[in-house]
Amino acid sequence: MASNELAKSTSPYLRQHAGNPVHWREWAEGVFSEARERDVPVFLSVGYSACHWCHVMAHESFEDEATAAYLNENFVCVKVDREERPDVDAIYMQATVAMTGQGGWPMSVFLTPDAEPFFCGTYFPSEPRHGMASFRQVLESLVHAWRTKREDIDKVGRSVVEQLGARGAVAEGVMDDATLERAVALLKVDFDPVDAGFGRAPKFPPSMAVDFLLRNHRRTGSTEALEMVAQTCERMARGGMYDQLAGGFARYSVDGQWVIPHFEKMLYDNALLLDVYTQWWAITEEPLAERIALETADFLLAELRTPEGGFASALDADTEGEEGRYYVWSPAELHELLGADADWVIDLCDVTGTFEHGTSVLQLRRDPDDLARWQKVQSVLRDARRGRTYPGRDDKVVAAWNGLAITALARTGVVLAKPEYVEAAVAAAELVRTVHLDQSGILRRTSRDGVVGSAHGVLEDYAAYAQACLTLVGVTGEAAWLELAQSLLDRVLEQFVADGIFYDTAADAETLVWRPQDATDNASPSGVSLAAEAFSTLASLTGSARYEAAAQQALQMSAAIATRAPRFAGRALAVAETIAAGPLEVAVIRGPAGRVDGEPEGEVAPVGGGDFAGLLRVAVKDSPWGTAIASGLAGSGVPLLEGRGLVGGEAAAFVCQRFTCKLPVVLPEDLRRELKTTR
Repeated sequence: MASNELAKSTSPYLRQHAGNPVHWREWAEGVFSEARERDVPVFLSVGYSACHWCHVMAHESFEDEATAAYLNENFVCVKVDREERPDVDAIYMQATVAMTGQGGWPMSVFLTPDAEPFFCGTYFPSEPRHGMASFRQVLESLVHAWRTKREDIDKVGRSVVEQLGARGAVAEGVMDDATLERAVALLKVDFDPVDAGFGRAPKFPPSMAVDFLLRNHRRTGSTEALEMVAQTCERMARGGMYDQLAGGFARYSVDGQWVIPHFEKMLYDNALLLDVYTQWWAITEEPLAERIALETADFLLAELRTPEGGFASALDADTEGEEGRYYVWSPAELHELLGADADWVIDLCDVTGTFEHGTSVLQLRRDPDDLARWQKVQSVLRDARRGRTYPGRDDKVVAAWNGLAITALARTGVVLAKPEYVEAAVAAAELVRTVHLDQSGILRRTSRDGVVGSAHGVLEDYAAYAQACLTLVGVTGEAAWLELAQSLLDRVLEQFVADGIFYDTAADAETLVWRPQDATDNASPSGVSLAAEAFSTLASLTGSARYEAAAQQALQMSAAIATRAPRFAGRALAVAETIAAGPLEVAVIRGPAGRVDGEPEGEVAPVGGGDFAGLLRVAVKDSPWGTAIASGLAGSGVPLLEGRGLVGGEAAAFVCQRFTCKLPVVLPEDLRRELKTTR
């Protein structure tokens, strides 16, 4: 074969490279067969569409005819979208870190025809600089070694696979109250008392750690936990990492003060942060929390929603080859656009040359003294920004990240009485169900333009989407979502668990050089912690001891990390907090006339009454976050609803623990009181 094969890919990142003179292939067994036939190594390049340095290396090297010709002659070249194939990325990133001491993207790995890594790196410049060899020099030295030291290369590859792929004992522990208390204490030590957040620059949004602290505060009343949350959430929302004009968070802050972002906007970050700010408001009713939750949800619907009803993966950091160009402003631009308001905005938004070339990212360190004036300015600047080149959008739909968005939008829609968010959540869930899930129960990880990709879903896809379906059981009252979630999680037990270990890939998926498994919560929750959450919720809705045991097994895999480094076990700790608070179950029963907010009038018989919507809102808002909630008609097929009915013909709520329920209540204020006294 002698062509670039990426034009037919469903990955926008791979399609970005379809015009390269490099003869790129997608990851497949045929790649390694070709390498054996030609007796050449495989060059594996891993990246993602919003990666700045991926674009740089592509422009410098992959678009260069001479470099491409050398690659084509001496290697089989493979491009992988790390978001589409997290299993491949995880394996070779582990090798890259082990062999070089660091990792990142673009990841450049050289493999034997048996897929064994023998040389790893990240970005290589086109010319030697700062002590780094050029990419061409690296290629030439590897070709020479391949021809003259083949036995040594094969030995290195085998050694890496043997050492990193060896199945070691998974460190386990117990997620008890002492573990949770210790985690809060360790986070306090790591907390930045001046600029908030944890650790030093660069600062990533600590969504999962904040989620844990909020749940801990709700259970224990810890003022320290809530104070860390409040300071961190406020600094993030008021700094440059948050888009003060259109909502939505960038991926991280390059500095420790939350001023300058790395400008790409990721779906998973915004889904997780939406859930955090909604939960913060649910506990404190802090106005800033409500504003940021609403704006972030609106950002998801306005800028990441796809025509098919799902959510795109990311917005790029670069426009016209410059990072952040779409988002930054100079004083001169503001004076031209705003006239007499310019100086006020320059002071309010700290337009002091905080970025490059005298430009600044807008911040909002304090509330405007004239809200109407600020809203007018926002409108003017948004309109002006629309005239700029819009960042590239990676519009593939990832099942796991859509699962996170579905859960967050569904909860926010109920808590903040925004039915359009619930409708969007249901539409995304339907897209994943109809496009990503085949008749045999296999979930595919990605789709684009309604066309499903070939990559099998990994553990995080099954678990995050199952949790989304379980959330919809409570929000929509539709029992079909429970059936779907149960089938997904049954497959997890059958295909992803062996000898008590949760693996990231299914037993019947493609066989790689080793089977990855990692319980670490990083930029997004691990598959293990998501599985713990989904199994815990399913156990609460069904009363199944089998699912409860699965949740505990998953948490045990995270306990050792939680004890040492709680920032990297935030979601697992959050799940453990919800369990420690009961775990509770809340059943909200409605008659045929009970309606969720936004449900069309006139479509149900006038039987039954009461404030079903009010009860459901209190159930989501005032229960420990993540509590299993079921709503709908008694006898709908949801075990938690069985045997419970209307009270005096009115909608009723039951607060339960292990299916033993207190007396039902019909008034939202009584349910709120019941939930407070149950803790």
